[in-house]
Amino acid sequence: MRIEIDPELVEHYIMKLGTFGAYGDTGVWRVVYSPEWVGAMDQYAAWCGDAGLTVRRDTVGNLWGVLKGTEGGKSIVSGSHMDTQRPGGRYDGALGALAGLIAIGALKKQFGTPKRTLEAVAFCEEESSRFPTTNFWGSSAIVGRIKPGAAETIKGYADETVADAMRSVGLDPARIGESRRDDIDTFLELHVEQGPILEHGGYPVAVVDAITGIRHKKVTLKGVQNHAGAFPMDLRKDPMAGFAEIASGLIDNAHRMGRPAVTTIGRIAVDPNFPSVVPGNVEFVVDARHPNEAVRQEMYARHDAFMRGVAARRGLDITIEQLLDHAACPSDPGLVKLLHRAAEKQGVRVFQMASGAGHDSQQMAAIAKVAMIFVRSKDGRSHTQEEFSSIEDIVQGIRVLAAGMHELAY
Repeated sequence: MRIEIDPELVEHYIMKLGTFGAYGDTGVWRVVYSPEWVGAMDQYAAWCGDAGLTVRRDTVGNLWGVLKGTEGGKSIVSGSHMDTQRPGGRYDGALGALAGLIAIGALKKQFGTPKRTLEAVAFCEEESSRFPTTNFWGSSAIVGRIKPGAAETIKGYADETVADAMRSVGLDPARIGESRRDDIDTFLELHVEQGPILEHGGYPVAVVDAITGIRHKKVTLKGVQNHAGAFPMDLRKDPMAGFAEIASGLIDNAHRMGRPAVTTIGRIAVDPNFPSVVPGNVEFVVDARHPNEAVRQEMYARHDAFMRGVAARRGLDITIEQLLDHAACPSDPGLVKLLHRAAEKQGVRVFQMASGAGHDSQQMAAIAKVAMIFVRSKDGRSHTQEEFSSIEDIVQGIRVLAAGMHELAY
């Protein structure tokens, strides 16, 4: 039973959606609740209607396309987010939203009405690219993790609140709690890989068995500011020297632990930031990730002990503040097996791997069984205007998704 996915339709949807917030030659700048976002959501709604789905928007701005089943019960849902980085590309998030819609439309056309209800979803936000602390805003509302009043206090990069932005598109922030769902059985998310593993292995598609846990910690090293020439090396309390040792040590620790452990220091602030001054303070953020929760905690313990040891030896004060901590999220084992069966039936070669990035599926796991499908990314690029996945690979990924949904719903 081959599920037919129209490659021309897939390409048309991707390219058309990319015009909403088009940036440069291939980029997209589409932040939540912006005019570009509104246009993309309206287009997605129109395509849901074209596919014969009932369109519904919830109180936080997520958009649902529903194909009602004959037997009722909890829904089988697929989708991803509609917002992008500033700028991002055409595929991150948007492809998953389109894949759910395209898969359900193809199933309806080929097999008719399902026994169980199928839903495609375009989450309003995942990237926190307009509001730095709203990460997973759309899916968090669905699982009931947005606290009352949060929209009034969270501010964006332009100093506006989430509540202001919601009201500008006709949404009432006081009603966010009404977006909560308890009637979803399964959530399947297709996404571009955003890394090089599939390309290196020669696979078009992967079944994701876990989503990485992520910890962000802001570290401040305080030393003594002095003259860069007149103060002897052996008498210094130099926080930049401490940072250099810590950065090298943490990254080396992740290397030695091996894949899929990763550690990144992507932000550093030095005070004062002058060439002839031993700094007084250095502040940096450590991003450390692993999809196995026990190993993740072991890595964090090693990191923290190493940082404190370096600070003590160099006579530096150290403070460590946790900014973010998302637990690792294993996929449902039954869904992983189901997606492998679906791929085999469709003749698609798949790899099994963990996700090194965070996804809405982590939130949805609070109320539903979850699993993900990855599609190969050219050169492993993502969060960039240059991200690209071939239509051939995308079609194979959507066929696996549709076949899995067919087994669940028909």
